[in-house]
Amino acid sequence: MTKYSLRARMMILILAPTLMIGLLLSTFFIVHRYNELQNQLIDSGASIIEPLAVASEYGMTFRERAPITRLIDRLHRTHSDIVRAISVFDGNNALFATSNSLRDTDLLQVASGDPLPQELTQERSGDSLILRTPILAENHTDAPDGDFRGSPERNLGYIAIELDLSSVRLQQYQEAFVSTLFLLLCLGIATLFAYRLMRDVTGPIRNMVNTVDRIRRGQLDSRVEGNMLGELSMLKNGINSMAMSLTAYHEEVQQNIDQATSDLRETLEQMEIQNVELDLAKKRAQEAARIKSEFLANMSHELRTPLNGVIGFTRQTLKTQLSPTQTDYLQTIERSANNLLTIINDVLDFSKLEAGKLVLEHIPFSLREMLDEVVILLAHSAHDKGLELTINVHNNVPENVLGDPMRLQQVVTNLLGNAIKFTENGNIDINVELRSQNNLQVELEMQIHDTGIGISERQQSQLFQAFRQADASITRRHGGTGLGLVITQRLVKEMGGDISFYSQFNRGSTFWFHITLELNESHHHAPPSMSCLRGKRLAYIEANPTAAKAVKEMLSSTPVEVIHRTSQALLPDEHYDFILYGMPIRLNHHLQDYEERLQQLLSHCDRLILALPSQFQISAEQLKSKGVYACVSKPVSSVRLMPYLLEDSSQDGEGAGHRGQRLPMTVMAVDDNPANLKLIGALLEELVETTLLCNSGEEAIELAKNVSMDVILMDIQMPKIDGIRTSELIHQLPHHSKTPIVAVTAHSLSGEREQFIKAGMEDYLSKPIDEAMLKVVLARHHSSQTPIAQHSFTPLDKPMPVESLKTLDWPLALRQSANKEALANDLLQMLLDFLPQVSNRVTAITQGEKDADILALIHKLHGSCSYSGVPRLKQLCFYIEQQLRKNASTAELEPEWLELLDEIDNVTREAKAHLRGNNTR
Repeated sequence: MTKYSLRARMMILILAPTLMIGLLLSTFFIVHRYNELQNQLIDSGASIIEPLAVASEYGMTFRERAPITRLIDRLHRTHSDIVRAISVFDGNNALFATSNSLRDTDLLQVASGDPLPQELTQERSGDSLILRTPILAENHTDAPDGDFRGSPERNLGYIAIELDLSSVRLQQYQEAFVSTLFLLLCLGIATLFAYRLMRDVTGPIRNMVNTVDRIRRGQLDSRVEGNMLGELSMLKNGINSMAMSLTAYHEEVQQNIDQATSDLRETLEQMEIQNVELDLAKKRAQEAARIKSEFLANMSHELRTPLNGVIGFTRQTLKTQLSPTQTDYLQTIERSANNLLTIINDVLDFSKLEAGKLVLEHIPFSLREMLDEVVILLAHSAHDKGLELTINVHNNVPENVLGDPMRLQQVVTNLLGNAIKFTENGNIDINVELRSQNNLQVELEMQIHDTGIGISERQQSQLFQAFRQADASITRRHGGTGLGLVITQRLVKEMGGDISFYSQFNRGSTFWFHITLELNESHHHAPPSMSCLRGKRLAYIEANPTAAKAVKEMLSSTPVEVIHRTSQALLPDEHYDFILYGMPIRLNHHLQDYEERLQQLLSHCDRLILALPSQFQISAEQLKSKGVYACVSKPVSSVRLMPYLLEDSSQDGEGAGHRGQRLPMTVMAVDDNPANLKLIGALLEELVETTLLCNSGEEAIELAKNVSMDVILMDIQMPKIDGIRTSELIHQLPHHSKTPIVAVTAHSLSGEREQFIKAGMEDYLSKPIDEAMLKVVLARHHSSQTPIAQHSFTPLDKPMPVESLKTLDWPLALRQSANKEALANDLLQMLLDFLPQVSNRVTAITQGEKDADILALIHKLHGSCSYSGVPRLKQLCFYIEQQLRKNASTAELEPEWLELLDEIDNVTREAKAHLRGNNTR
């Protein structure tokens, strides 16, 4: 929007109304005078023609032309200023007389065929105005007496007169000119008044604006001068008073600034001294933090190694013949060592979280199996205290997901361990619910509820603080570092979730957290058939209502009919296919006292399944010898219960018949790593009839063109043509369009599984390849009755912390080489031959050199480590490869490069010593 000045706005507001009113009045006056002059001309013509019509009646009656001619000539001369011609026409519309024979009489004559005028008429033609009036006879000798006006016989003719409109046009222009002059005069007068008003108003205002601007720029001695009237004088006085106040305030502020500047100089001198001290303190703190991180990283291995030895040899000693006192002492040593190992793990995890170096895995795992491992691990502690532990995973919760199972287990273990630690009696319940699900992700909520001591409102604010516990006495009574919940909270947030709790003092607590996991789309394994349970009846005896609810929820997805009772006495005296008997956690009698009850139950069912507390699992074999079909540990889970309900003994003999036979298959293995290829070939020779080995994608494609194969084991990362592209090209061959290709790789990052499926790979094997896993995959693809769509990707191995792994684990190397010692020695020697090349290139990187192909080298080393029994070196390669795939720079991985070089030296030293020992034997 355009902004106008005050001067322009005043000029517009004064002149605009004057101009509008003047224009309206002038227009009205001009239009009015224009019409008035034209009407005046018409009236003048009528005053001429009407008497002439009366005077011409006699001449027209007797057809005397001369008198009429003289009459119209005289009138024409008299009114020559406005009359152009006067013509008289008879009753036959013929010209009788005219005053101006030079004018065209056709213009005055009525058109042929039109009736003669009966009254005065007017017609305009150009700048002429034509008036016509009839000539009427006053007496008619032939007509009878009476009124005959209006009769056509009385119309003797008509007179037409042509008037000149231009005669009044000049007067009209004169009137318009006068009106315009009057309008301009009014505008001029209004302009003079507006100018005088603007000079009296805008001038003082401009003076005030300039004075205020000077004051704004710091000229506080400026004042508004001049004589002003009314409100302008009041405004002038106000501005001058404001300037005086600003002057006084400025002087006061200047004095304060001078004083503050003096004080600030002294403060700055002190701050400079403090900054130097703070900089030195910061450097000392950073150095201390670095030393702490290095200390934790180094000491974790130094502490865990002897602790693992203490725990391992203590457990081995417990298996020997000992006295009760020695057994008690050793069990105490084992518990203490385990507690110390837990503290070390917590401190190390906390340090990694603080440094932002904790890396979460993204691997497939079974959710229910993961939770079952946790509850089995901690059930013994709960049952020792007489606590009922229950787990309820809702049936709509998906089974196969992608994430970090080890860290998720750590979260559940921490929460469940705290619940057991601070609960003396009652229940500890785990509940897993589905919050939301789409095609790619699932959001779960896990709740751990206990009936323990609870947390007061004052103590709840300290719950998620490092090295703090709700009560200082807790450390003395229950132990712990105060890091468990802090680590749990950080891990949940790292997994994109949130954790919270609700607690009342002496009424228990409920911790819950929700996380988002990706669905394992590559896992298409069909659930086991439940048709064998259709029509079956299961009697369930359980006194604890929460445990009973969890089991009934689990069995609701099966067709079996469940009859639940809280005690054996309430069970109907009928026969059942199964009886599931939940033994009380706190038994009032020995198990021998229950033998009579068990015999009664055995007589009422085909299969009796006992849910035993952990401390009574030692009697499981004794109970089975007395007729019990199976014993499962409490809490009952679908992972451990469903196999007993679905078990079919007829399958055992069938499966045994195939052991020791080689499958009639042709299998090709493709891998660029010689050690990997040698191991796969050794394993395949014992499992299938024909084995083909290729060390590159090009060689595999050429071989596939000429040979038909049943299964192809394809390494993913290879030079030139990788495994995915090789698989696509092989599937384009007509005779291999449906040949199953199994992906073989050391690990799989998020998003790579979709590429495997897109490339047409039906299965997945993780390195190091386990012989049992390979057997399962080959048997799966050998069976023509098993649809390919139901094949599942074999889960990856769960990673372990680097510090807890050995440099050379010879039993692991034997297992990885199918217990072939000679093959294991060959693989280890091949690794030793390859390590100097890796060491040289990694050393160059630590010295600042660039290496664009280092990722391929680390991947190849990772594959070699997968078959040589060097778990620590393998895990380091796995971590470095992960970081490089996430575009981490080589400079950021400097600590890992140095650790890798140290581990290469350790592997070289121990491997050479081991190989020398084998050669001397």
